Amino acid sequence: MKFQDLGLAEPLLRAVREQGYDTPTPIQQQAIPVVLSGADLMAGAQTGTGKTAGFTLPMLHRLSQKAPAAGRRVIRALVLTPTRELAAQVEENVRAYGRHLPLQSMVMFGGVGMNPQIQQLKRGVDILVATPGRLLDIQGQGHLDLSKVEILVLDEADRMLDMGFIHDIKKVLALLPASKQSLLFSATFSDDIKALADRLLKSPQLIEVARRNATADTVAQRTYFTGRERKKELLAHLVKSQDWRQVLVFTRMKHGANRLAEYLEKNDISAMAIHGNKSQGARTKALAEFKAGTLRCLVATDIAARGIDIDELPHVVNFELPNVPEDYVHRIGRTGRAGCEGEAVSLVCPDEELFLKDIEKLIKRQLPRETLPGFEVPSGERAEPIQIGRQTIGVRRSGGGGQRSSRPPQGQNSGRPQGQGQGRPQGQGQGRPQGQGAGRSQAKPHAKPQGKPAQHAHGHSQGHEQPGQRSSRGGPRPALLNKPR
Repeated sequence: MKFQDLGLAEPLLRAVREQGYDTPTPIQQQAIPVVLSGADLMAGAQTGTGKTAGFTLPMLHRLSQKAPAAGRRVIRALVLTPTRELAAQVEENVRAYGRHLPLQSMVMFGGVGMNPQIQQLKRGVDILVATPGRLLDIQGQGHLDLSKVEILVLDEADRMLDMGFIHDIKKVLALLPASKQSLLFSATFSDDIKALADRLLKSPQLIEVARRNATADTVAQRTYFTGRERKKELLAHLVKSQDWRQVLVFTRMKHGANRLAEYLEKNDISAMAIHGNKSQGARTKALAEFKAGTLRCLVATDIAARGIDIDELPHVVNFELPNVPEDYVHRIGRTGRAGCEGEAVSLVCPDEELFLKDIEKLIKRQLPRETLPGFEVPSGERAEPIQIGRQTIGVRRSGGGGQRSSRPPQGQNSGRPQGQGQGRPQGQGQGRPQGQGAGRSQAKPHAKPQGKPAQHAHGHSQGHEQPGQRSSRGGPRPALLNKPR
């Protein structure tokens, strides 16, 4: 099958050809006809298989076939994403594919000034790609009208649930007309996602390209067992000895990302950290240098890395295993995209063996285990609990016996560092202290919190960037595409 067989308008086909592609991926082959028909859709596929083009192309087609009402442009399509980076990439896809169409798009997220976004809205926009927090902030000031939306897309819906955006999503839905086409796209396909779909979608078509929580066959996965204090040295050794030129490295915490990037720099490996405490300008700069190949290692936290889409990224390293196994699927999905081969390496210390077992149970395969001479687990090193903020996870001791748990106790956040970026800057929107203006940062990144943050009814701390708990489940290339997403 070719793109021209899908019934897309000629301007869209021309844009795809200009990128050098003529064959749609499986998710695109199935999703595009459904969206063109006007039906609601629930679609799941492994990350990197082309989900973004799967809704962007038919969305642009439908909007271009219906002439807008006379007068100023109104928002006719809304795409919600969990993170700033993903929002920027989706909107780049929209511009790339819609370059020959008379449609205007814009991206809206936190961490940058509101006024330019408000002015762009006033000039008129057909397609809005946004993170929920900033969208609600601007709507709350009376600058956003969503009453004419014809198409709603929830992209990376699983991550939006993980990050506690369900409450924001409900608020956004209340602003939309009842009659619209709704599309839900997700990298993983959990029962929580299906429950959300039941509430949001009307008789949706269901597409599931790969089994749930599967990892791509194009990604070679392996683990190195080492001591907890030898990980940095081992990582530097692997990068240098194997001449890795472009490596995305994951840590759990923001301060850990900073320390690791500093260590790599001191060992003559160019590295930068990207996380929620970094300004949007710093995040954009680091990502641009990494894509250009001038930065060897990009050290990232899970949320900040969500949506990073780099053409033929060869290596992903789990410097620390995630305590939520679904995050492993998302992490290694940054490599081996669109049929390209990639490698995912995990550095595992005794503290993380429980996490590894949970990951293997989720993906239904055992990962190869290796040990490099000189980097073995030191004699006598035993598993210890892992401290993440106020949480202690991993090994938990109770009385004389030992209990083990790789997930946080029920009712606590699941190991996501507070303040990590997902499209809303600190102190903005939900959880904003009374009297504080929208879009203004509540505290400096290194300010010491005074006392325990107040808790909202739905579980998130007042004044922190993270809007809420994760669900019980746990959780660009310039998208101008070298590969349609």
